[in-house]
Amino acid sequence: MLSILDLFRDDTTAAFQEDVMAHLDCSRATAYRYLKSLTESGLLAPTSGGAYVLGSRIIELDRHLRQHDPLMRAARDVMRATGDELHANLMLCNYYGDKVMCVDRYWTDDSIESSYARGRPYTMFHGATAKPILANLPPYQLRNLMLWHAAEIREAGLGEDWDEFRANLKRLRAAGVYVSHGEVDPGLIGIGSAIFSAEQKVVGSLVFIAAEARTSAERLKVLQARIQIAAAQVSRNLQAPQSNGAAAIGIMPSRPRRIKTPAKSK
Repeated sequence: MLSILDLFRDDTTAAFQEDVMAHLDCSRATAYRYLKSLTESGLLAPTSGGAYVLGSRIIELDRHLRQHDPLMRAARDVMRATGDELHANLMLCNYYGDKVMCVDRYWTDDSIESSYARGRPYTMFHGATAKPILANLPPYQLRNLMLWHAAEIREAGLGEDWDEFRANLKRLRAAGVYVSHGEVDPGLIGIGSAIFSAEQKVVGSLVFIAAEARTSAERLKVLQARIQIAAAQVSRNLQAPQSNGAAAIGIMPSRPRRIKTPAKSK
């Protein structure tokens, strides 16, 4: 039922009962029952013509996330202090399944525009927001990604096969910082480092976004060093005991989305 929310993407303004039936391969009665439940919970709202849009509960949950999410709280002061000191733009990202998403930004230079808006998911295989996370995923998750996204991995230059993919990620992991040049937005540099939970599981990344034309080699070296320091501080903040129960909630990195095994040809 909750996978109905996957129907809402950038190119989708509304969902219809027929869309749900096709998405879930279910009967009209089942689609109606699911839509009714999601509407009663406030996650969806009916509108004209039998269409459904996202409901107001989404806004309520987003407000709660901004106030209480452990990762965002752990990073907020670090982003502000680092961004102000270096006059630099920062993004905080986490991931789910095979996607990475910006969850918070601290922007000091409005002349730099990035398509990486908060809440917009991107591929796990491009850019300094994604690759520090990718490099620190456990082997079983990487194998699943290689199984289902081999073409994207090859296209991103991450490896032609499992051995090459694993070796490239090992190098990225050892470096501790990744610099991308125009991988997401032409003319922009991303300088990213991974963030870890108390269990030393990767939960996200902290990234500088800079204009390549205005970033000297000396400035780039400073940003590479400072993003690692800032990401390490966020990790320490995240791992510190919390009196309000946030630490008990924790941040559990999502597993790659389970995809149905293709049917064998007879």
